Amino acid sequence: MIDRRDIGSWISGPPTEPGHYPGKGLGLPRMGSGSIARPGRRIVALCIDWIACLLISTAFFHGNSFATLSIFAAEQMALVGTVGYGLGHRLLGLRVERLGGGPVGIPAAIIRALLLCLVIPAVVFDPDQRGLHDKAARTVLLRR
Repeated sequence: MIDRRDIGSWISGPPTEPGHYPGKGLGLPRMGSGSIARPGRRIVALCIDWIACLLISTAFFHGNSFATLSIFAAEQMALVGTVGYGLGHRLLGLRVERLGGGPVGIPAAIIRALLLCLVIPAVVFDPDQRGLHDKAARTVLLRR
């Protein structure tokens, strides 16, 4: 027989102390502007970006999957590196910042985008809901 606590232990993520919330360890607020972006918004923003890149890929490259991925990477590198958000982030009120505040910059945006394209780094995250791509680039995705 399966013990429900065993299933819940890995589904609920790593153990955290009472009163912990995503971003607390980074000195960020629990809710509102400047708080960690929650998974729902992140996923919808990613879908918006992917659909936009797929439309461009379909129009110019017959929907080639490598072209779609390349367009997505270029969009993330250029937009996140210069203005701090991709199309999906902007529409959902999110922004990417360096830890401690400030613009991401092109080098960090390149690292972040390349790891994001590998998918796995984006779905492995810490108690502050920062994926490995954000940890490597020393960035954080916040609500505006």
